[in-house]
Amino acid sequence: MRGLYIALEGPEGSGKTTQLRRLAARLRQRGLEVVEVREPGSTALGEQVRALLEDPAHGDMTAEAEALLFAAARAQLLRCVVRPALEQGRVVLSDRCVYASLAYQGYGRGLGEEVVRRVNEVATGGLLPDLVVLLDLPVEEGLVRDAGKSRSGGDRIGQEAVEFHRRVREGYLRLSREDRRIRVVRADDDPDRVAEQVWEAVRPLVEGCREAP
Repeated sequence: MRGLYIALEGPEGSGKTTQLRRLAARLRQRGLEVVEVREPGSTALGEQVRALLEDPAHGDMTAEAEALLFAAARAQLLRCVVRPALEQGRVVLSDRCVYASLAYQGYGRGLGEEVVRRVNEVATGGLLPDLVVLLDLPVEEGLVRDAGKSRSGGDRIGQEAVEFHRRVREGYLRLSREDRRIRVVRADDDPDRVAEQVWEAVRPLVEGCREAP
């Protein structure tokens, strides 16, 4: 039985990582085998690419180079980790996926959605998440939440201007209106209530999964 591929997305400070961990714990309590991954990362190559992308020393990185680096890390992750896990019937929870590139490089950087889709055709090999939970909140609130990380000098993309992050959020929301895979959850709420909304989005998919003995 093929497993499930579920991704959590959202702008900076949306709480993706926290909610992914909570969701993973809930799924494991139901006896499901869960594999947690992050983009970029979760492979040796991907983690090195992540370090390059986050390094403020590469402030002159072009939008095209940025998109190709994300795609390279994604190709390695999907081929080496995600596809094998799905073939084994596991649930893959991903902290970001190809939709992040559509929002950040397609809309934030202005490359355009179609250009980014073409770049990622080879990287994904047609593999898309069964469900994308988009944690949405106002840009200003997200940047305040993320201030400790993104203003510390360690996150090149997090330090971009507010206008960039507004374009990213609008890109996500536009994608959500066009793509049936995306379920929007308000992230400007109590974390417990957000977790319940995430679960309500995910539950229909997992209810039919075979539970581990």
